[in-house]
Amino acid sequence: MKSIKPKFNRVAIKVGSNVITQADGSLNSRRMLRIVEDVAILYKQGIEVILISSGAVAAGRSEMTPSKKTNIIEAKQIWAAIGQVKLMSNYQFLFGKYNIAAGQVLASKESFRDRRHYLNMKNCIAAMLENKVLPIVNENDTVSVNELMFTDNDELSGMISSMMDCNSLIILSNVDGIYTGIPGVEGSELIREVKDDKEDIDQFISDVRSGFGRGGMLTKSSIARKIAAQGIDVYIANGMRDAVITDIVRDKDIPYTHFIASHKKESGVKKWLAHSGTFARGAVTVNEGAKDALLGEKASSLLMVGITKVHGSFKKGDIVSILDEDNNRIGLGKSQYDSKKTEQHLGEKMKKPFIHYHFLVLDEKLKSAISAL
Repeated sequence: MKSIKPKFNRVAIKVGSNVITQADGSLNSRRMLRIVEDVAILYKQGIEVILISSGAVAAGRSEMTPSKKTNIIEAKQIWAAIGQVKLMSNYQFLFGKYNIAAGQVLASKESFRDRRHYLNMKNCIAAMLENKVLPIVNENDTVSVNELMFTDNDELSGMISSMMDCNSLIILSNVDGIYTGIPGVEGSELIREVKDDKEDIDQFISDVRSGFGRGGMLTKSSIARKIAAQGIDVYIANGMRDAVITDIVRDKDIPYTHFIASHKKESGVKKWLAHSGTFARGAVTVNEGAKDALLGEKASSLLMVGITKVHGSFKKGDIVSILDEDNNRIGLGKSQYDSKKTEQHLGEKMKKPFIHYHFLVLDEKLKSAISAL
């Protein structure tokens, strides 16, 4: 392989259920082998690879039928427990053919709830990479419940690529990328590049999900935009195509949709916060002056003087949503006061800001719209 571009020094690769499972839900060993071969080539070239793989629930479903008294959540947990073993056994066997040690990392949304758990997982994966062990990450479906599940492994792959400071994220689906219509229909064209948040491509995307996956192209597009805004190149490509991974890295002219990375680089704390919206313990409403200051060109902390209302109960250090007067969320951050003290000092000038700029993230789409006015 010719010299590697810096944007491929560390790559996260997400493999969807529909890529590596057959119609009956059983694992497609041939397709898995093609993907492993591709990853092995990158690995031997010194590229650090983190594999995020779906397929456990689908693989387990093909192995057994639960009793009638078993509800759907329990059934999925059983399928995941059986299928995860099968999935990892296949990967370990296939990577073993290339003398590559592969290790399992099971994640739940709780793993991202606080900074300590987040750093524990980051340090674990970093240690695996340092010791030449290829991490294979999947959601821990055996213990996840609906309200604490990732949208799908696309969301998990975004979180992992952001957390691990990857240069690129490759999302493998069963289509070539995002089209201007239904793939395969006359007049529908592949969107090759998406440069920034201002490009409105959502109008082209169907929210229909296929096969065994939980997510669809709308989820992939949303995750890709968020990750690209953090300075990571994202590629949505067809995992059914042989050598698709190495072709992308080699910059070959094959079909895929490329979300081009922003030049902006976020701190580790801000990356963590950017994926923490579902963990917000409460919220505060801010006045127009505070909103304008936060969304302005100059970096600004959220001061107590700009807060008009407190919603819910939270402790000092919890993640809190920031709402405008129309109840739209404009950002979130780590609070320096609890909800009781915040209510006591609403609108006052305090020594410490309610949320310091270094622990604050804003809605990028809203910020971009304000900047364009």
